[in-house]
Amino acid sequence: MVSGGERGQCAFEQNIEGCLEGAIGQNGLSPSTYSAWLARVGPHVEALKDDHRSKRLALLRIAEDEADIIEAEAALARLSEGASTLVFFGTGGSSLGGQTLAQLAGWKIPGVESNGQKARPRTRFYDNLDGTTLASVLQTLDLAQSRFIVISKSGGTAETLAQAIATLSAVKAAGLEAQIPRLFLGITEPEKPGKVNGLRALFAHFGIPMLEHHTGIGGRFSCLTNVGLMPAIARGLDARKIRSGARTILDSLLAARGPEEFTPAVGAATAVGLAKEKGIRTLVMMPYADRLGRLSQWFAQLWAESLGKGGEGTTPIGALGPLDQHSQLQLFMDGPREHYVTIVRVQSAHTGPRIDPELAAIAGADMLGGHTIGDIVAAQAHAVPEALARAGRPVRTIDVEKLDERSLGALLMHFMIETILAGRLLGVDPFDQPAVELAKILTKERLAKGA
Repeated sequence: MVSGGERGQCAFEQNIEGCLEGAIGQNGLSPSTYSAWLARVGPHVEALKDDHRSKRLALLRIAEDEADIIEAEAALARLSEGASTLVFFGTGGSSLGGQTLAQLAGWKIPGVESNGQKARPRTRFYDNLDGTTLASVLQTLDLAQSRFIVISKSGGTAETLAQAIATLSAVKAAGLEAQIPRLFLGITEPEKPGKVNGLRALFAHFGIPMLEHHTGIGGRFSCLTNVGLMPAIARGLDARKIRSGARTILDSLLAARGPEEFTPAVGAATAVGLAKEKGIRTLVMMPYADRLGRLSQWFAQLWAESLGKGGEGTTPIGALGPLDQHSQLQLFMDGPREHYVTIVRVQSAHTGPRIDPELAAIAGADMLGGHTIGDIVAAQAHAVPEALARAGRPVRTIDVEKLDERSLGALLMHFMIETILAGRLLGVDPFDQPAVELAKILTKERLAKGA
């Protein structure tokens, strides 16, 4: 049960054999059950093809655009003049996609910054609202050399508005009010008659330039729009290659003669089938590469917020190998039989420092001698799924030959479509978040009452 991420030169290869009865016993899907779930997802794959042809689902067409990339590149170039630090304010989907792409270029991995990146402004994300943190940030930043990119699709996200207002106040207090239009940039929806957009109104008051947030793609699905691509560009990545990788998944959608030929359909049928037939209620995303650490967090939001509705959905857990072999694997392998693990492996053999055999022998670790660090990681990334399978735990592997903009773009589109198809299998709308909206309403009511 191996499928490629695209036809021709594959960006990645998916293998779900570790989820089937033949590999893991009674906790896996039988051939007939797996085939039945593939058959169920088939009509939804055809519906996606219609969505693409009719342009009903904007996500399926975003990879074809370039005008917004050109606009984002120009806006970022203007904003970066004289800047030492770029600060991104936004929460949830307005930040995690950008973080995932920025990490491909080494963001949040100390010591890996290239010379080209050192010449660029530093990149920071503040996606969680915390008064102590924000106060410290605004007191320690060189505000004259900092630039602030504020992202909210609706323009009404309370956390983001609070960050923006506090930062504007700090800039004014520092005597920089006249500089505000060149220190800030907003990304929000176009003005709509009769609809209040707080961020747009606030920034218009100060003459701050704004880019338009795609009206048909929001939150957790916005990583391939200017929301996610702006941080990628800031880190020196090629936004066009990211979208090119995403486009390969869409090409494979249109070329697929059945759901078994479309990797997101295989992934969705497997996840939902395991949940419904085997009681697998927890999905673990575990990449074996530092540069994919934020991918697991992005996926957790994507899956949880898209599918957790009306009593449906499964719980996603973000993990990172080899780190979480020492903190979470015990649970996945020997705890309740409710975990389904996805291992994302990046070709790492023969990379990194080589272990000195003499020193390895002194340490009593002869087996390490002569191997590179990448060899060790590769061995672990193959041993763990084998161990999970032997323990009868469902495991999927995704192998990436080369981790770059193209392959990451393909992975992002794969997981977004997989999630959409899973939602349609479960009978839920993968694009709304009614429970989150209720929490926002109650928060505003408490603030209005002075609580």
